[in-house]
Amino acid sequence: MKIYTRRGDSGETGLFGGGRTRKDDPRVEAYGTVDELNAAIGAATVHLTDAGIRARLGLLQSDLFAIGAHLATPPPRKGRPVPSLPELPAERVAEMESWIDEAVAAAPPLRSFILPAGGAGASGLHLARAVCRRAERRVVALSAAAHVDPVIIRHLNRLSDYLFAAARVENLAAGRGDIEWRGSG
Repeated sequence: MKIYTRRGDSGETGLFGGGRTRKDDPRVEAYGTVDELNAAIGAATVHLTDAGIRARLGLLQSDLFAIGAHLATPPPRKGRPVPSLPELPAERVAEMESWIDEAVAAAPPLRSFILPAGGAGASGLHLARAVCRRAERRVVALSAAAHVDPVIIRHLNRLSDYLFAAARVENLAAGRGDIEWRGSG
């Protein structure tokens, strides 16, 4: 199977379930940024010392594939069948909340803002968190023009919180502390 098709050379791409759209369409921006988030998480996992965080991120990466499939699927046109989509991970939102609570209990209390830094694993998680926030903004923008399942927005919102909390735990596991922001003075 060839990787290239040349069908996108004119600036359009195919959507799941049929149809084509411009590559700068809000739908493509949304699922493309979710794909970027998935890659950022994958890159971060290479540097993690905490195996528990790594395992959880593997689950979350699979969730992001399901989310991307839903975002890449516009409502079906008349006469076209509804494509089979993976189930959205609605239960994962509550699961992430419990993971966040665990992480907050394990880390020292926050007394100030912290810089998105530390060890390689934590820095990668902070970068993934920033990409996650952008993905959330792109999905919210799409939701202004088209139906987006609210589970997707909740999932991305909670995921960014989890990535922040996980970065703090990863810094502890790597023997590093958070770096507090001291202001610009």
